[in-house]
Amino acid sequence: MISIVDYGLGNIRAFSNMYGRLNIEARAVTHADELRGATKIILPGVGAFDHAMQLLQQSGMRETLDDLVLRQHVPVMGICVGMQILAEGSDEGQLPGLGWVPGRVRAFNSNSLTQGLPLPHMGWNDVKPKSGLKLFDGLEVDARFYFLHSYYFDCACPDSVAATASYGIDFSCAVHSGNVFGVQFHPEKSHHFGAQLLKNFAEL
Repeated sequence: MISIVDYGLGNIRAFSNMYGRLNIEARAVTHADELRGATKIILPGVGAFDHAMQLLQQSGMRETLDDLVLRQHVPVMGICVGMQILAEGSDEGQLPGLGWVPGRVRAFNSNSLTQGLPLPHMGWNDVKPKSGLKLFDGLEVDARFYFLHSYYFDCACPDSVAATASYGIDFSCAVHSGNVFGVQFHPEKSHHFGAQLLKNFAEL
């Protein structure tokens, strides 16, 4: 069962609909009890880093998620701000992140090479996955995804970079550490590319 964490942020219905079209069982969960038995977890999110962390904490699901991900090693995929809160912290806020993937979220405009570029980085962009990752099966060449963000994940370990995209600089648009995955782009808005990635995650 794929559990889509509904803590008040993210287009939950879009993920449910896409998995429905793929004939893959998925459901939204709003309470810790509903998470028990999850075999895969999707952690969506939009908006600001601190707001996402506050809502997740208030949802009562944080402790159960830590147990599932860190101790039971259930595969999880953070999406957009759901990816950013996998980090230890963000330039956007004050609160600590989940810390499941070592690194920090940086502002694009903090880099001299990206200053002057329109923000947010919005629209379709090419994604270059690291070879050998099952999450990107069938997406190794010419994959394009939809982005909407002003911050990017700066991985502490180069091995955690799962894919890159370019916007003034090459930045991490997907991360991977053990059973933890994250993508900055929106697979639920990325047509057949996004459907393939969500299918791959379900089949990990």
